Amino acid sequence: MREEAGGGGLRERGEEALGDLAQALLDNPVFGQALTKALGAGERAAQAQRSAMGALNIPAASEVERLEQRLRSLSNRLEAVEDRLDEMLDELAANRRRSSTDEAGSGSGEERTPTIPRRG
Repeated sequence: MREEAGGGGLRERGEEALGDLAQALLDNPVFGQALTKALGAGERAAQAQRSAMGALNIPAASEVERLEQRLRSLSNRLEAVEDRLDEMLDELAANRRRSSTDEAGSGSGEERTPTIPRRG
């Protein structure tokens, strides 16, 4: 880009003009009222959309997100229960092996092999 002598660059003048226009719009009461009405209309439209979705039993995004968080939490808790169950099955198998070894050592002559199903 080429700088013009004495008056700054074209870009600088354009930015200044845009800033002046934005300020003039913000200072204009008619523009302010129009902006307020537009924002209010947008909120009313959003509320109408939420009402319509509720009437059709379509969940809102926030409800879906809340359900997703609850499902994640439940999944984490289920994994913890499964891990604990695996630990308990391991302990039970070890106790049965010890018991079988103790019985074999005492001369009972009957050795048992534990059959504990494991989840994959």
